[in-house]
Amino acid sequence: MALDKVRSSAAEAVADVPRGASLAVGGFGLCGIPMVLIDALLERGVDELSVVSNNCGVDDWGLGVLLAAGRIRKMTSSYVGENREFARQYLSGELELELTPQGTLAEKLRAGGSGIAAFFTQTGVGTQVADGGLPQRYAADGSVALASPPKPVQTFRVAGREREFVLEEAITTDFALVHALRGDRHGNLVFDKSARNFSPLAAMAGRVCIAQVEHLVEPGELDPDAVHLPGVFVDRIVVVGPGVEKRIERRTVREEA
Repeated sequence: MALDKVRSSAAEAVADVPRGASLAVGGFGLCGIPMVLIDALLERGVDELSVVSNNCGVDDWGLGVLLAAGRIRKMTSSYVGENREFARQYLSGELELELTPQGTLAEKLRAGGSGIAAFFTQTGVGTQVADGGLPQRYAADGSVALASPPKPVQTFRVAGREREFVLEEAITTDFALVHALRGDRHGNLVFDKSARNFSPLAAMAGRVCIAQVEHLVEPGELDPDAVHLPGVFVDRIVVVGPGVEKRIERRTVREEA
């Protein structure tokens, strides 16, 4: 692993992402979206992608631009609203969806990055998450072409009570794409407030992690206690500058009194 992980451009950083690759992508709504890297993938033309992310952006921003171009084959997400094209592709059978509870999705990514194969959780017990039957892909006629399989459920005694837990497998992907506020040449990253969201977990889960950063600093300039993601998890860095475009998903204002 190279010590200086900075790449000259986003195009160079994603140049080896192949057709059919799996990606873990940071972001929540439109907060913390690695848009420059997503645009570079769009420009490159790779398709049949399997993407793990909390959501799929909106129709013209975030992962939504890859979806609109027909580049995504499967999404593993916890929230699928705010995107009409997503709904259209899913209901018409063009897109496969593995719908996952939000906390479970976060833990599946963290577990994958930590070398943990699977874990038990109470979330989803007694629902189709555990029992199976969630539509993952529809046929053109509206019937269910692929449904989620049942998952193992086991009883454990916790806090003096017998409780059921469902087994969830960890997630690892070929690549991870994240956005950070600061990073050094060794790949240590600092995220900005809520833009931290899923990004450290997605970065951990990717075998090759590519980070776009607003500010690049030299090794030693970051306070070790302030580092949110150690450089051992990061393979490539692209500097996008503090002026990179950021969008607000929904702006709500109060009338002046």
